[in-house]
Amino acid sequence: MAALSTRITRRILRCPPRIGIGDRIFRDWTWLMAGALLGLVSLLFLELVIGSLPALQRYGWRFIAQSTWDPVTETFGALPAIYGTIVSSLLALAIAGPIGLLSAIFLAELAPDWLDAPLSFLIELLASIPSVIYGLWGLYVMVPVLRDLERAIKGHVDLPLFSCTPLGIGMMAGVAILAIMILPYTTAIARDVLRAVPNDQREAMLALGATRWETIWRALVPYARTGIIGGLMLALGRALGETMAVTMLIGNRPEISICLFDPAYTLASQIANEFTEATSDVYLAALIELGLILFAITLVMNALARLLVLRANRGIIRGRR
Repeated sequence: MAALSTRITRRILRCPPRIGIGDRIFRDWTWLMAGALLGLVSLLFLELVIGSLPALQRYGWRFIAQSTWDPVTETFGALPAIYGTIVSSLLALAIAGPIGLLSAIFLAELAPDWLDAPLSFLIELLASIPSVIYGLWGLYVMVPVLRDLERAIKGHVDLPLFSCTPLGIGMMAGVAILAIMILPYTTAIARDVLRAVPNDQREAMLALGATRWETIWRALVPYARTGIIGGLMLALGRALGETMAVTMLIGNRPEISICLFDPAYTLASQIANEFTEATSDVYLAALIELGLILFAITLVMNALARLLVLRANRGIIRGRR
């Protein structure tokens, strides 16, 4: 009997499964959609490369390492915009990440039912507000307050980060508005991931005599680490590509300064400010190359996010073993 069942099993495995017409249509359709996404990204990259070809041929790698941006002499360099984009996004994530995680923990584990729903609604509402509204609010409400705060910081702290003239509009304002704009993403995703943690994790930790805070920090947060990291990377991608609000608040000056009060530039804000002013082919190509650099930075950040998620998953698997 054992030999007969083994033969039958082998014959079944050798025979290919019968696929119905509906399954074939669904399979081919999913392949087509996946290929369309890949083709769309490839076409976008190709169009950026073709559009920036005059600047690529003229400046080469000097375009990335050069700091001068002078349309009169057609001398262009992307280093100040690259610096402003990376620094503003990382600082905004450093501010919004911890606040979003703590807010998500409160909503998922500590908030009463009558407070959970209104707060969750407000967080989702913040994510749907247009960026120009954030920019107007920041310009007329946040900048005056921020200017007074910058003056107080400069008067009491003697560091190069705060040694320049407080203007209100500058890198600090851009970082603050970006942190506010990406906060709903970090909070909402972390909240949903924490709520998806099985109750067995909570009950097991509590049964071992852990307090509520120990349960949260030692059981829930490590278990949801992968989703939390994914939410942070999604927020970082949002910060890298934000245009309108940052353009209104960052000061728009193509210079590199270590002081957080000085005006700065980002890749997106520079494209938005100067695209309509590009009167020559090289000038237009230089702006398109800024978009190509932003596209490359986004791809690199997404790749790093995938590596972080994979590493976190391996850590969870090793911990379970």
